[in-house]
Formats: sequence, structure tokens, C-alpha cells
Amino acid sequence: MAKIKKGDLVQVITGGKAERGGDRGKQGKVLKVYTDTNRVLVEGVNRVTKHTKAGQTERGTNTGGIEIVEAPIHASNVAVVDPSTKKPTRVGYRIETVERDGRERQVRIRVAKTSGKDLA
Repeated sequence: MAKIKKGDLVQVITGGKAERGGDRGKQGKVLKVYTDTNRVLVEGVNRVTKHTKAGQTERGTNTGGIEIVEAPIHASNVAVVDPSTKKPTRVGYRIETVERDGRERQVRIRVAKTSGKDLA
């Protein structure tokens, strides 16, 4: 089970200092989670140059060229940001009993370990 979900605000905790071209310390929103390879796609982090082959669309416009896109990074290299302190934290769970449709159900709620605040 992944502790990082789409839409989370995460911070890169490893991978070279930002002033030397790395991404450590940068924060961004998770765009996609790849559970099979345990990687995440983070907005504005791990940007790579991609060369696409020239071609034509149905309308006749030329495609291709050089574009800069985000590449996935391993989930262990990012940490979820605590909403109250804006610093990286670990993720824990709290189990609450909620009544729905006349039946009691147990719901797992993600919480920040440092402050105890709920994560969205």
C-alpha cells in the first residue's frame, strides 16, 4: 500500500542539492503514482530533455522537437509535507469508526507523524 497519493504535496529528500542542479529540497504536487515500479511523478521535479521524432498530425501540423518533461522518481526519495509546518514528515494512520447507512465501518485516516494533523 502506497503512503503517497496523487495530489499530495511532497518534498524531495535525496538527489543532490538544488543549487548544483539537483532537486533535493524542492516541493511539488504528485501528478501520478506508478505502483508497479514504486515511483511518483512530481510537478517541477526531475525535469529531463526529451527528443521526439518529427511527424505530422491529421491537421497537417508538424510535431516533434525538443521538449522538457518531468520524469518519475522513486517514492523513497520523497516525503509528504506536513500541512501545518510545511516540512517533510512520515505518514501514519488513525482508525475511526464511522456510521454509514446504519452500519458501523472502520475508516483509516492518514495523519502526519510530526504534528498529528490529518492529511487530505
